[in-house]
Amino acid sequence: MAQCVRSTLNPLRTPHSVTKRVTVKNPAFASVSFLRTLPEFKKYPKPCSLVMSCQGKVQNQQEERPQLSLDDLVTSNRKGEVLGTIKDSLSNCLSETNLLATVPGLKSRIKGKVRDIYDAGDYLILITTDRLSAFDRNLASIPFKGQVLNETSLWWFNNTQHITPNAIVSSPDRNVVIAKKCSVFPIEFVVRGYVTGSTDTSLWTVYNKGVRNYCGNELSDGLVKNQKLPANILTPTTKAADHDVPISPNEIVERGFMTQAEFDEASMKALSLFEFGQCVAKEHGLILVDTKYEFGRSSDGSILLIDEIHTPDSSRYWLAGSYEERFQKGLEPENVDKEFLRLWFKENSNPYEDEVLPAAPAELVTELAWRYIFLYETITGSRIDIIPTQEPIHDRISRNTSQALSSLRQL
Repeated sequence: MAQCVRSTLNPLRTPHSVTKRVTVKNPAFASVSFLRTLPEFKKYPKPCSLVMSCQGKVQNQQEERPQLSLDDLVTSNRKGEVLGTIKDSLSNCLSETNLLATVPGLKSRIKGKVRDIYDAGDYLILITTDRLSAFDRNLASIPFKGQVLNETSLWWFNNTQHITPNAIVSSPDRNVVIAKKCSVFPIEFVVRGYVTGSTDTSLWTVYNKGVRNYCGNELSDGLVKNQKLPANILTPTTKAADHDVPISPNEIVERGFMTQAEFDEASMKALSLFEFGQCVAKEHGLILVDTKYEFGRSSDGSILLIDEIHTPDSSRYWLAGSYEERFQKGLEPENVDKEFLRLWFKENSNPYEDEVLPAAPAELVTELAWRYIFLYETITGSRIDIIPTQEPIHDRISRNTSQALSSLRQL
């Protein structure tokens, strides 16, 4: 594993509390008005009181909320409502897209780990598929995963505009966003609040191997797995095609990936977004453990948040109510993300080296689909519409995207 050199910029420094330095804005996406006539467009709610209290605008006394437990995942009535739909949709997942053949005017496609990105001239079309990616490869397809990720990101994008602008223009379909074109920085801004993880680049993996200086962060001896860090830290990686590589802030600037000013602005945005995300998660009985952000520079020179934010794919969530007790007993935290499926692949294969991996058990795929839905509904306080359909998802996406692009070009 590549070692990261010590940076003169101190990533351990956290920005001033978000609740003290930001003001609340609640603009709807500019495109909402022209999309009202398009099918299945969901308008996102205004920030709830919990979100606004984290923004520092509203400091209302909140009612004490019951702590979440795994029983909520296992015995929830809502799980019973959606389980049949999930199982019926196991064979109708969005694993691949080819909008070049179905949507007029698209120029090219870039296939990412989860998202397929199409060039539409002045805009980019981002399709969030149902592919599950970990260990730098695709593991399975999870029903409704793309929809949940897309709508989770849209909720967070809409509620973090007081911290940073984003590239979102509109969302014409449950799996689709149309975004502004920008020059993407080839860096993933990984922010961590705990010493944990199972992948080669996770903080616990490298710490357990004796690394005490990681991506410019000096780590003290004596930390144990799943321990909370004294302060949130930034551990950037390069966006390599085959494997993410840790990199220090100094290296980012020295190698020309970003200027010092660009890095400073993006890193402060990342730390502020993470602090805000932790606040919102805490109010809903969750711990936002770690996550990653991506940024790009728009045509007007501003730095925009892109890709996704605080989704179960990009983030690790634990249940707050049981964390401390389980940590003291040396037990793994109860999680509400894809970590349990990652661990299954590690226990049943070598996901970094095996050419062919075992198929994920259907019951685990179904459980993960439910967890994605549970997490979205827990954080947003609203139910997600999962609609079983015989129509292939790709056909619906092609139709809705074509209509949205047609409307945009008429503006």
